[in-house]
Amino acid sequence: MLFKLAKLSLVVHDSSVSSNAAGSGRERVLFLLKTKGTQTAARIATELRVTTMAVRQHLSVLQGEELVDFTDQRRKVGRPARLWRLTPKASDRFPDSHAELAVGMLQAIRSAFGDEGLKRLTEERTRQQAQSYRARMPGQDAPLAERVATLAGIRREEGYIPKWGRRRDGTVELVENHCSISKAARFCPKLCAGELSLFRSVLGSDVSVDRVEHILSGDRRCAYRITLRPSDPALAGGQPSAGTAERYDR
Repeated sequence: MLFKLAKLSLVVHDSSVSSNAAGSGRERVLFLLKTKGTQTAARIATELRVTTMAVRQHLSVLQGEELVDFTDQRRKVGRPARLWRLTPKASDRFPDSHAELAVGMLQAIRSAFGDEGLKRLTEERTRQQAQSYRARMPGQDAPLAERVATLAGIRREEGYIPKWGRRRDGTVELVENHCSISKAARFCPKLCAGELSLFRSVLGSDVSVDRVEHILSGDRRCAYRITLRPSDPALAGGQPSAGTAERYDR
């Protein structure tokens, strides 16, 4: 019975806010702040290729809806820079579909089966995810960049708004700008532990994965540092081939 419950997906995807959707101007502002972090109105305007005045109008409406807020950052010269950011309320505008249902199910499972039952449920969910992911992942002999790119594509379908790229030190970083199961994960942190285990499992035994930023710990996003284990020096220090690495702004 417990494992049958595990087969019920905790994530139902919602494309209401998507990088590929045209959306309204305000939705585009929200998405930019979600993926790029704090920004000035001028920087937002440059990114969206609209006027600064149009952006300020959008920000004014969004602030009235309590979706954005700002801080004024002092500079050595000139007026302070006004930096805009999302509020916690804005998280509801991004995919966290059927969150209340998921949390309710987890509460019921804990009540019926205790913490041990909840642990078994999350372990079974991770096992099923790994099985599904592996069916789509390239083999362990594939370049690390190809494996991470495939994983990012799967996570994008699940609403995590991921990006990945190779850092200057040669490591690969996978960033998830949104957590599709944040409410469920706050109730049951084992879900987050399961995702870290999932990444380590599907990327291969020759790969090391460390979480370096964590939304539940107060960070803006989740970020993972991914490296090849040093057992093969020829692989560990390799540079990405042309077209394999996606660049992104931190």
